[in-house]
This record gives sequence, structure tokens and C-alpha cells, in this order.
Amino acid sequence: MKGISIINHGRGSLGLRYFGLGPYMIPSRGLKKLGNLLNKETFWASKRNEKCLKIMLANSTEVISIWRKGEIIGFGRATSDKIYRAVLWDIVVANKFQGHGIGRIIVEGLLKKPSLKSVERIYLMTTNCLNFYENLNFKQVQSQSLLLYKNYI
Repeated sequence: MKGISIINHGRGSLGLRYFGLGPYMIPSRGLKKLGNLLNKETFWASKRNEKCLKIMLANSTEVISIWRKGEIIGFGRATSDKIYRAVLWDIVVANKFQGHGIGRIIVEGLLKKPSLKSVERIYLMTTNCLNFYENLNFKQVQSQSLLLYKNYI
């Protein structure tokens, strides 16, 4: 897709986290725009406040954002021990840009990162996009179960 900027944020996403930097290191209220993207396009990551987004970014191993005309239209992140396990998190593309390869750019970009490239197993969870991830060579695994512990604070 033409006219997009792909940002491979450094560990902890300092520019996005502290200064709201977007493409070309220009202050773009990026953290607020990320919150808006998550609120608008997801049910599982909506209502995250800026304080919590900062903590999330600080503790992510890899972060990629996709921008077009000053707006964030895609986002994804990963956490990893860099050898055995990694998890892809919060892969999201604005609805009007879905089907244009943005999600593929995010996922493949994360998988090519040195911190994930040699990892034994890379996990992700999805509710509605199973076919999308299977097209990117992820396999549904029957030999493991997803367990969830919810901390009710």
C-alpha cells in the first residue's frame, strides 16, 4: 500500500511512549492515537488508558506501528525471552485498511526481528482472525490448552 510509514520502535518504544512520536520522529500525539485505534478497532484492548499503554510499551520486546497521513492505522507488539518463547500481542489494523496487507506487514515484521527470529515457539491468541494467521503459517494446536488466570484487582 502506498503512502504508509512503518515504524520499528526501539525496545520500550521511548519515542512513542514519552513524546508521542510518529513517522520521521515528528511529535504526532502517537500514544493518544494508539489508544484511539485500540478503542475503536478492538474489544479486547479497548479502554486502555495512556498510563497503562506506557507500561505496556515499556515492557514489550518489539513494537511496530503503521502510519498513513499522520494517523496510526496498524499496530503490533511482541514479548520474548529471545530463545525459547515469544508471544505476539495486540495485532490490530484499522477496519478501513484491512485487506491491504497491513496486518501481514506487522506480523512478518515482528517475526523477522532478531529477538524473535531464533525463538523456538511463537504464540498468539485470536478470536476472529484464525484464517488470517493460518495464511501466515501459524498452526492451531490441539495438544495445548489456553488457560486464563484473571487477577481481579
